[in-house]
Amino acid sequence: MNAHKDYPGKGKVALLSSSPQTVLDDYARLLDLAGYQEALPADKKTILKVNLSSETWYPAASTPPWQLEGVIRKLQGDGYERLYAVQNRAAAVDAYRGEQNNKQKSVVNSLGVKNVHLYEPQSKWEIYKPKLPFLVLDEIFPAGIPIPELFIGQNMVHLPTLKTHTFVTIAGAMENGLNSLPMAQRRLALSHLHEALVDLLSIQQDIHSGLFAVMDGTFAGDGAGPQALRWHEKNIILASADLVALDAIAAKLQGFDPLEIPFIRIAHEMGLGVGDAAEIELVGEEKALLDESWGFMVQDTPISQGEKVIYQGSLQFLEPLLLHSPLAAALNLAEDFYFNAYWLPFVGKRRVEGALRTKWGQHFAEYGDGAVVLPGVKPKPVVTVAALVGLGLLSVLLSKGKEES
Repeated sequence: MNAHKDYPGKGKVALLSSSPQTVLDDYARLLDLAGYQEALPADKKTILKVNLSSETWYPAASTPPWQLEGVIRKLQGDGYERLYAVQNRAAAVDAYRGEQNNKQKSVVNSLGVKNVHLYEPQSKWEIYKPKLPFLVLDEIFPAGIPIPELFIGQNMVHLPTLKTHTFVTIAGAMENGLNSLPMAQRRLALSHLHEALVDLLSIQQDIHSGLFAVMDGTFAGDGAGPQALRWHEKNIILASADLVALDAIAAKLQGFDPLEIPFIRIAHEMGLGVGDAAEIELVGEEKALLDESWGFMVQDTPISQGEKVIYQGSLQFLEPLLLHSPLAAALNLAEDFYFNAYWLPFVGKRRVEGALRTKWGQHFAEYGDGAVVLPGVKPKPVVTVAALVGLGLLSVLLSKGKEES
């Protein structure tokens, strides 16, 4: 597919330093530097695609409240009246609890923005059929790709954070588009995730009246992202109408060569954006940051290691069968159990407590009612796993009893 496109802001990224005292003003200045009004028609609805990777607050994992507030206040101040904060279902995360605990909902409520959960029955979906052949999505979804009706013909603003990702190296603006698909169908794209992200960007450039992304790097995260991260205070914020360029700069900051990350390279070669950092116009005060490398690393969890065997490794030939069997539900349960019954309560909690002592952690606590919900053992996955183990043992005992009788 040849998808070369020109649009306002292509190849331009705004990058600023920030602090808790100035962050709302910094976001306003950032959006102006990136030329957001040229990218987003003010007479259209504007969807804010919130990032939510953890059910309780974890630094760098999800859209922080100051990012959401800064963007909303700027949009409203410039006459963008029809704003929608959008959540979708995610593995191991209850979006209703997550938006509360991450204080996203308190910001949305206080500023009068409509809140939408795409997976609820009242949210309508349409089938998108490509005008040109895709890289992979038309093979994964031969009947067409499900797209939220709310998205079609309207503006989209992605709100990712600066972090690594176990499957695609970085979780940035393009990866945030994956969350527009229904959760049950997202797993089908994991075997060719880089190509799927490029296809999704092509869809977005086709269906949206304007496309933009704002990335928060006040906290950044490396390791087994997007959830089991090590947090780092980096005190920067970024924005661009070019999602490829934004991800390229984010990758370079973290210490990766953008063109060695397949989804950035492919999108660059197709002309969907600029992925070569040398060709990107960087505006703002922090150009010198690109001369250093943070040395971030991508790591796996036991869950992601198992998933890679299925989606990309020795069991890939069984993928269609496995993902239409009880194993698909088992994968979701295993992920829920690992993060919410082990990692967050016993590893992540200590890291969160440390982050709360930083200036950004203290600023997070000021939002909403001032309380911070710390990670704890989530009962549901523990009870479910215990019940399954109990049923298995009961089955074995009954079977043994029958043999002895």
